[in-house]
Amino acid sequence: MDELEQKHQRRKRYKGTHPKSFDTKYKELQPEKYTETIEKIIQKGNTPAGMHRPICVNEIMDFFQIEPGQNGLDATLGYGGHSLEMLKYLNQQGHLYAVDADPIELSHTKERLEKLGYGPNILTILNMNFSHLEEINQDFGPFDFILADLGISSMQIDNPERGFSFKTEGPLDLRMNPKIGVSAAERLKTMTKDEIEGMLVENADEPYASQISQAIITEYQKGGLLETTSDLQRVIKDALKFIPKNTQIEEIKKSCQRSFQALRIDINHEFEALFELLESLPNALNPGGKVAILSFHSGEDRLVKKSFQYYQRQGIYKEVSDGPIRPSYEEQNSNSRARSAKLRYAIKA
Repeated sequence: MDELEQKHQRRKRYKGTHPKSFDTKYKELQPEKYTETIEKIIQKGNTPAGMHRPICVNEIMDFFQIEPGQNGLDATLGYGGHSLEMLKYLNQQGHLYAVDADPIELSHTKERLEKLGYGPNILTILNMNFSHLEEINQDFGPFDFILADLGISSMQIDNPERGFSFKTEGPLDLRMNPKIGVSAAERLKTMTKDEIEGMLVENADEPYASQISQAIITEYQKGGLLETTSDLQRVIKDALKFIPKNTQIEEIKKSCQRSFQALRIDINHEFEALFELLESLPNALNPGGKVAILSFHSGEDRLVKKSFQYYQRQGIYKEVSDGPIRPSYEEQNSNSRARSAKLRYAIKA
């Protein structure tokens, strides 16, 4: 009775003709209800808040040639876009296993796919990091096809509470699973200048790594705090004031993007996880099984390339992609987040 008597909660108001902040974009956050709005946003080449547009779907499906009855693994479930396409090809026969390290988005995606008719009979979803592929294979493998999309999902970037982007104010967190490990803010406090500089170079090829790392240390020495995304952006901006005015804004933007990427890779141990995945792949694939990996950073792509080539020389993979496959020109134009994507594949002997 008390619940019935509760006063109706009005939607949060915003200034202007269109909502700017993540939590006021009520139409974008309800795609099933406002399909016309969603279509308009996508047609403009943008990704609606709270959503993620899967990349290289046609290229991946053309490579996998999925048949009903096969056993597959989506090692990076995310918003579920790739999984949905794979499930369509399975046609309620066989099984798809999907894992993701992010418990927050995983529950949303599970509910979304269940509403589309993909329940436990055809789809099993696990809150795990793909670094545990050996364990996943022991329980559910081997697999006929495995996909790993190494990019961060748009809904993680867009939500300021996750702290993945410098574009909006939020806690400097950047953890895929907020319950595991330390936040980016806590991690930075424990690092030396050399460690920060090395992280920026190794994880993001940051050309101003020395200046940014020194600025971070100086901020701490002055008693300053780097607790929010805006705090780190401000320090980077101040560190790069020496850049000529005509290119300063764009260079600072790129350095912010790279610095946040480097921190995210570091605190989530992404390179270590990728190495574990690549080492476990051969045993996790059936003979003739296929693996496709989407990467968005040169360091990731190098690891994938070297691993595929190594196992091909060993006779474990009978075929690997000659080079990276890029999203089509049309996809890059319609989805800016696809522009840095590189797809590589391998087929087990």
